[in-house]
Amino acid sequence: MRRAVRSFLEASGLSPDDPELRETPARVAEAWARHFLDGYGRDPDTVLAERIPVPEGSRGELVVVTGLRFHSMCPHHLLPVEGRAHLAYVPGDHVVGFGRLAALLDTWAHRLILQEHLARGVARSLARGLESPGAACILEAHQACLRVRGEEQRDAVTHAEAYEGVLRKDGMLRRELWARIAAAGAAW
Repeated sequence: MRRAVRSFLEASGLSPDDPELRETPARVAEAWARHFLDGYGRDPDTVLAERIPVPEGSRGELVVVTGLRFHSMCPHHLLPVEGRAHLAYVPGDHVVGFGRLAALLDTWAHRLILQEHLARGVARSLARGLESPGAACILEAHQACLRVRGEEQRDAVTHAEAYEGVLRKDGMLRRELWARIAAAGAAW
């Protein structure tokens, strides 16, 4: 990556030996490896492996976490995507700690991935990894590729949703999820 960044700077007509740019290839390579592409080194199933038996009487009740911050990179322009995620699942026999849900989101988000595929990957991983009868991932994001290039829609917010199982089919359960998301937004 360092060599590629150095070549990019040179191809841009800049001198990588300029004092302001001398450390840029190393900085960029570290940022990409540690913060933007580290999701490829994580397995979603492993992230959810530490499961807890469902508390007595809680089977089938909705678990929701709202307002999880995430960042990713658009695969088309290699520009940042930042936003909030709302995750939900209906427990089968197990639940996971809320931190595991944030880790699952980062596992998928820290890849070159479209927002739509990010939502689908998280929802499917929740359903499969927790053997959940229903799961959802709703994303609201600011796409730099839309906000600072082309049509320059600085105020644009993009949305992507993915539902699995009963959350795909059960309108009442999905309305309950959206009511919780709306209530959480009002509380902030």
